[in-house]
Amino acid sequence: MDLLQTYADKSDGEDQSHQPSTSSPDSSPPRLIPSKSAAPKVDDTMLALTVAKAHQSHSKPIDPSQHVVAFNPTYDQLWAPIYGPAHPYAKDGIAQGMRNHKLGFVEDAAIESFVFDEQYNTFHKYGYAADPSGNNYIGDLDALQKNDAISVYNIPQHEQKKRKIEKMKDVEMEDEVVGGEHEVDPTAIDNPASDLWLMKNKKSPWAGKKEGVQTDLTEEQKKYAEEYAKKKEEKGHSGEKGEHLVDKTTFHGKEERDYQGRSWIAPPKDAKATNDHCYIPKRLIHTWSGHTKGVSAIRFFPKYGHLILSAGMDTKVKIWDVFNSGKCMRTYMGHSKAVRDISFCNDGTKFLTAGYDKNIKYWDTETGQVISTFSTGKIPYVVKLNPDEDKQNILLAGMSDKKIVQWDINTGQTTQEYDQHLGAVNTITFVDNNRRFVTSSDDKSLRVWEFGIPVVIKYISEPHMHSMPAISLHPNTNWLAAQSLDNQILIYSTRERFQLNKKKRFAGHIVAGYACQVNFSPDGRFVMSGDGEGKCWFWDWKSCKVFRTLKCHEGVCIGCEWHPLEQSKVATCGWDGLIKYW
Repeated sequence: MDLLQTYADKSDGEDQSHQPSTSSPDSSPPRLIPSKSAAPKVDDTMLALTVAKAHQSHSKPIDPSQHVVAFNPTYDQLWAPIYGPAHPYAKDGIAQGMRNHKLGFVEDAAIESFVFDEQYNTFHKYGYAADPSGNNYIGDLDALQKNDAISVYNIPQHEQKKRKIEKMKDVEMEDEVVGGEHEVDPTAIDNPASDLWLMKNKKSPWAGKKEGVQTDLTEEQKKYAEEYAKKKEEKGHSGEKGEHLVDKTTFHGKEERDYQGRSWIAPPKDAKATNDHCYIPKRLIHTWSGHTKGVSAIRFFPKYGHLILSAGMDTKVKIWDVFNSGKCMRTYMGHSKAVRDISFCNDGTKFLTAGYDKNIKYWDTETGQVISTFSTGKIPYVVKLNPDEDKQNILLAGMSDKKIVQWDINTGQTTQEYDQHLGAVNTITFVDNNRRFVTSSDDKSLRVWEFGIPVVIKYISEPHMHSMPAISLHPNTNWLAAQSLDNQILIYSTRERFQLNKKKRFAGHIVAGYACQVNFSPDGRFVMSGDGEGKCWFWDWKSCKVFRTLKCHEGVCIGCEWHPLEQSKVATCGWDGLIKYW
C-alpha cells in the first residue's frame, strides 16, 4: 500500500510539473530524494596499507631474492648493503638462496687481487691497512705513523740498503765459519741443530739436488732394474717401431734348381725383345689367383719379365711364373698387415716391401730370407732403391709423417731425412740420370730434390692442383706422367723447369679416390692406367686420344704394367684379388 501511495504521489508530482506552478501557503514543502552511485562500494583499507608500506620501503634496502620491484627505488636503496631477511631455520639467519659463501652472503668488491694481497699482508705484518671504502686507515695507527704508512710491497730505499748490508754480513760470517779463521767448536759445525751448521749448509732452493753418496744396489734392486729395462725394450719394439712378426716363406715350384744348377729366378736364355713396336692387347691370356684379398701392386722382374711380383692386402707377397707354368713360385710372409708397395733392385735378386705394420723389409728373391728390416714407427707409403748401380744399398721411403727417409741398407742407419712436405708422401721418382728425384704428397704439391740434399730445388703447387698418388717416368726420361685425382693424367717436363705440358692431358677414366698406377709402353707410344670401375685405359701419346679400354676387374683396377720384352702384353691387378695377363 505504501508503495502504491508513493507511486501515486510521484505521478501526481509529474502531472503537476507540466502544469504552471501555483504555490500556496498551505502546500507541503518539496521532498528531496538522495542521489545514488552505480559503482560498488570499495574497501580502501588495503590501499591505505599499500601506500604506507611503499612509503616505509623507501627507507629499506632492496631484497635481491625479489624478482619484481613494485616501486621506484632511490639511489641510496640501490646501493645499500645487503643484510638479508633473517631465516628462521638457518643457523646464521640467512636464507639458502641468499648464500654465496660458507660464511653467508659476500658482496662483490671492485678491488684487484694484488691490492687486496698487499693490504692483507701489510695488516698481518704491521697491524694496519688502508680502508677500501675510503681514504683512511684502520688498525694500529701508532704503527702507521712510525712506518710512514708503507706497505709490504713498497719498502723504502734506506730499508733496502739496510737489508743488503745485513745479507752481506751473513755471507761474510759464513765464509769465516767455512774458512775457519775464528775458533769454532767442531761439534757445533757437525750438529744440524746449531746455527753454524745451518750457515754452512745453507743452500738456495734453486741450487739443484744434493748428490747423495752412490751406494751399490742390492740383489733385489738389480733384478728389478733388469726386468724394467727388458720390459721397456719390448715395449719400444712393439709400440714405437713396427709390429714384429716371424718371417716365413714357402716355395711352391717343383725344384729350386734345375739339372744344370740354375736358380729358379734365372731368366731364360732365349728371352729377347721380339719387336720394337708395341701393340695394345685385345684378349685375356692368363689369370693368377692366390691372394685372398685385393692386390695392391704388381712389378715385373727387371729387364726380362719372366716373373711377376705381387703385393696383397692379405699381408702376403707372391711371385708368379710368366713364361712357363704360370703358377705361383714362392710366397713371402713377414708382414702382419696389408702390403702397400713393392720394389725390385736392378738385377731382381732382391726386393723391398712396405706394409701397413710400419715395417720395410728387404728380401732375397730366391731364398725368401729377410735380409734386413727398417722402421721409423710410421707407415711407409712408397719404397725405392736408388737406380744407380753403385748406390743399390741406398733405400728411400715416403712416410705417413710427411718425411722421406733415406737408409743405408748395409749399416741399417738413417743417413738423411727430407722433411718439407705437409702431407703423407705418395711417390718417389728418380729423374735427370738419378741425380734428382720428384716426390708427390697428399698436400697436393710436387717437390723436386737433389739426391742427398734435404732442400727442395723446385716446388710445384697451384690452387687448382689435386693430389697425385701415382707418377711414372716416360721411357725417354723427358716426361713424367702424374695421375691426378681430378680424373686426368698430367704430363710434366723433367728438364730444368719441371713445368706442366698443357698440350698433353689424358682423361676419360674415373680415378677420384684411388691411387691407380699410370704406366707407359716400352716404346713410349701409349699411356695406360687402371680406373675405379675395373677398366684399363690406353691412350695414344701423340694425339692424347683414347685408343682402347678393357674391362679387366670387378671393382678397382689399381695396377697395370707393360711387359718389358713381349711388347704387346700387359699385366693388371685389382681389388678382386686377381692378376690378369692380357
